[in-house]
Amino acid sequence: MNKELIIRSGSSTDFALLKDGKLVELHKEEDDSNFAVGDIFIAKIRKAVPGLNAAFVNVGYEKDAFLHYHDLGPQVSSLLKFIKRVSTGKLKDYSLKDFPFENDIDKHGVITDVLKSNQSLLVQIVKEPISTKGPRISSELSIAGRYIVLVPFSNRVSISQKIESSEEKERLKRLVKSIKPKGFGIIVRTVAEGKKVAELDRDLQNLVDRWESMCKKLYKAHHPSKILGEMNRASSILRDVFNDSFTSIVVDEQDLCNQIKDYLQEIAPKKESIVKLHTSNVPIFEKYGIERQIKTSFGKTVSMSKGAYLVIEHTEAMHVIDVNSGNRSNKAKNQEDTALEVNLISASEVARQLRLRDMGGIIVVDFIDMNNADNRRTLFNHLREEMKDDRAKHKILPPSKFGLIQITRQRVRPEMNIKTREENPNGGNGEIEAPIVLVDKIKVDLEKLIKKDHKKLTLSAHPFIAAFLTKGFPSTRSKWFIDHKRWVKIIPRDAYTYLEYHFHDKNGEMIQ
Repeated sequence: MNKELIIRSGSSTDFALLKDGKLVELHKEEDDSNFAVGDIFIAKIRKAVPGLNAAFVNVGYEKDAFLHYHDLGPQVSSLLKFIKRVSTGKLKDYSLKDFPFENDIDKHGVITDVLKSNQSLLVQIVKEPISTKGPRISSELSIAGRYIVLVPFSNRVSISQKIESSEEKERLKRLVKSIKPKGFGIIVRTVAEGKKVAELDRDLQNLVDRWESMCKKLYKAHHPSKILGEMNRASSILRDVFNDSFTSIVVDEQDLCNQIKDYLQEIAPKKESIVKLHTSNVPIFEKYGIERQIKTSFGKTVSMSKGAYLVIEHTEAMHVIDVNSGNRSNKAKNQEDTALEVNLISASEVARQLRLRDMGGIIVVDFIDMNNADNRRTLFNHLREEMKDDRAKHKILPPSKFGLIQITRQRVRPEMNIKTREENPNGGNGEIEAPIVLVDKIKVDLEKLIKKDHKKLTLSAHPFIAAFLTKGFPSTRSKWFIDHKRWVKIIPRDAYTYLEYHFHDKNGEMIQ
């Protein structure tokens, strides 16, 4: 399996993660993104609301952030005391080794027993502003590194559940306890598996340094203000997804390329050589076929192999995905086999779409009904396997009696939404599908006709589309000939609208 990270710079930086050439994740880093997941702010409590058992906090966003009692963290009293002493200059040792901790707050307590209006509090963004809601925050702080996560005001050591070996878990726990500074808890990440104590210690020291530099800013800090930003998106993506299976990282800007090389030198020196600078005149997303995949993947209808397609609808509360087999010839023996085949293809595409669009909340997928319980189980297991690489927390329920599969997926930032429809060149106020999608539709129709054994085919289309199919080397028509050993005659028709096309047989009869 080849994993490639393609990075395009510009007014915003776009990150495309490819798996065997197929786009599976797309991220965008805006230059003015002030509320990213992981950012830590010094903020003011605006109002505590006992009815919600939560507080509204001014973090500088147009809408107040929401802080629930359960997101305070057990040691919030110690955090409040620490902030007060550091902000007034009475405490200049930020190591927590001699800091006297307060008792944990009551798990079932009330927000007004802990927080008061106008109180200063350190909070961390756990969910970016989405739709009409302000950011969701927590005062249980954590600073993420490559191998470990540092948790101030805690003494707990926990190991990633994805590390399966009990011996490795014990080894990591023992190593981490030997280097853990007093007053800090540590969460060991999955990528720490097999790492030596020196690598873990270097990561830990880097995180402690970040904590101390953040605390220095607290003295006389403006309220509200960001005092610790999450690292830039390139580094944070590499920190979270990079592993030995990556085969290349391609960047189109020299400074960014150098930054990534420097970061890889720290976390994986042997892999520094896979970072390459894109120097071709062809734009980087065009070169790797990403623009085409974006156009065909972000519309309401998503085409798949063998004529099947998905229809994706969004509401305020949930996403609904409908699976359609399409009008296709099929060699399967019966309807049940057809349904299973289409459902398995669709499950793979659904898992990809959730990551690609970063869809969160409740997702309901209407698969094609299957009567066989073994087939339903096969579909369920296949979907779980396909979603194993998804970093967002998610839960998948088995198929219901109606053939629906319900998925909940963590939503921490707005969904990736890219407009794929374009202005209609025929005039009028309407919009049309991107031309690249139209060409894919023509190809699917052609394959159906070839399967029905039509010998001499003629395609009539708008002059622009006809030119696109016939010009260049190798042209799209030439590729069809190589794939199907059939030459398609293409006739430009001035009278056709932009999206109109028809296939004719050897007698000139319209067949599609």
